[in-house]
Amino acid sequence: MLSYRHGFHAGMHADVLKHVVLVLLIRHLTKKEKPLWVIDTHAGAGVYSLERGFAIKNAEHATGIGRLWSQKRLPAPVADYLAQVRAVNPDGELRNYPGSPQIAFQLLRPQDRLRLFELHGNEAKLLHEHFASAGRAVAVVAGDGFAGLKALLPPPSRRGLVLIDPSYELSNDYKAVRVAIRDALERFATGTFVVWYPQLPQRDAEALPDALQRLAAGDWLHVSLRVRAPAADGFGLHGSGLFVFNPPWNLEKDVRAMMPALVAALAQDEHADYSLAFRQT
Repeated sequence: MLSYRHGFHAGMHADVLKHVVLVLLIRHLTKKEKPLWVIDTHAGAGVYSLERGFAIKNAEHATGIGRLWSQKRLPAPVADYLAQVRAVNPDGELRNYPGSPQIAFQLLRPQDRLRLFELHGNEAKLLHEHFASAGRAVAVVAGDGFAGLKALLPPPSRRGLVLIDPSYELSNDYKAVRVAIRDALERFATGTFVVWYPQLPQRDAEALPDALQRLAAGDWLHVSLRVRAPAADGFGLHGSGLFVFNPPWNLEKDVRAMMPALVAALAQDEHADYSLAFRQT
């Protein structure tokens, strides 16, 4: 049931979009002194080798982070994201890729907290080992992030960023995302919630953004990046998107300014493009 390992896809175009926006969000939210809690419901292993193991099978990072690695003139948010990747590659060679937990850990301040869930047994073990020396700032739970999220909302500081990005390998994941967001907004209406989703020629994937929009009572931002036309056989990820509930002030401006550069860098054919929708109440 839980065969998915993110190492197969580490550093691909979907990670680039997700992590550029994650860096932007944390930068915005840590401008205020009050402690921030970052909660990752599907955290993965923390850091992934790009030179061995799962990542070398399809080398998907080559058309993701690999295309940005040597570029010099990038929009500030993309350059900031690239700096976070460089932090786990101190010799200057692209050997490792940081997952969302590691990126968040690098950006958080002493007063902030990181709470991580991972259901896959082997991934959870690696995540525990990776953050073994992090102290009280980081807590790792080997369990279901959908279920565990309830106990953490609202966080003590009443300031929180929640990332929900399941593999969508399980047929129930799309419904579970909708249920989790509905419950989370009831518990913590002012929290910032980010849902990642794949662009696939499947009904559930195509319907999810509209379903999330219907759940949003306040401000929201929806950005997606398509790197190529959908495959004729219906297989493979041709893009991905992020739906952000309660985005911080000016996030929309920053995201809109950087998206053309991401399209240009990550395009695999002439159908590459992005979309961005925003509502401010």
